[in-house]
Amino acid sequence: MVIPRLRHITTVCALGAALAACGTADPAGGARPAPAKSPVSASPSASHPPVLAPGPGGLTPVFEHGPRSLGKTVALTFDADMTSDEGPRAAAGEHFDNPDLIGALRALKVPATIFMTGRWADEYPTEARSLGHDPLFEVANHSYSHYAFTDDCYGLPTIGAGNMRTDVERAYASLHQAGVPHALPYFRFPGGCYDKRALRTLSGLGLTAVQWDVVSGDAFATDADAVTQQVLDGVKPGSVVIMHCTLSAAPTTEQVVRAVVPELRRRGYRFVKVSDLIGASSGHR
Repeated sequence: MVIPRLRHITTVCALGAALAACGTADPAGGARPAPAKSPVSASPSASHPPVLAPGPGGLTPVFEHGPRSLGKTVALTFDADMTSDEGPRAAAGEHFDNPDLIGALRALKVPATIFMTGRWADEYPTEARSLGHDPLFEVANHSYSHYAFTDDCYGLPTIGAGNMRTDVERAYASLHQAGVPHALPYFRFPGGCYDKRALRTLSGLGLTAVQWDVVSGDAFATDADAVTQQVLDGVKPGSVVIMHCTLSAAPTTEQVVRAVVPELRRRGYRFVKVSDLIGASSGHR
């Protein structure tokens, strides 16, 4: 399921990320490391990426955008989404990846943060490994199943509170098994939907939940110019832009990226990763 274009988001259940995906083949190949014994803590500890302090009562903190006053920076994010029941569609030839888009980001030298579901990593392990080993990108957690953590979340199936932590941990295990060496301790809720119960359930995992403040509107879009304009109209210093990179559900995204990147650079913006914005927000550099 892909969320249609909308310009506004709510405070708690923001406009959702599409069931989109991104990746590119790893020409080098190579053996994959064994699964981590503690999937959530083991991978992030290697590089000590910045995280936000827990909220009141130890709730998982939520990040929406970086500081507005520290220069013109913007982070492009892409969700590598695939639900647990979409394997037959992939087997039938539907592409949940978009290698040309990743190629465009590499050609333009644009860093980006990829929020990847464990099910997607299972389906495209070579592509997951390639993204995880490319210093231009950082890979974070988007759940294993892409089932919603709240009720009434854009028609997504829901996951019970008793299975939320397991779903997150299973995603980290799949990312590690696919060859992503250091999946970050950042989590994007499926559909962008969360509530206090979900934040409380994930407390103690050391995660920062990452939302966004700019909805690109690329899901199901056929007018690349309209999507481009929506992004350009929405970006402010410190913005986090959500975009999709599945060829079947967001066919214009590569074209949008090729238009947005040079224009934002012309306006003085510098592209960074989500970790850079969180570091600036939390005092890390």
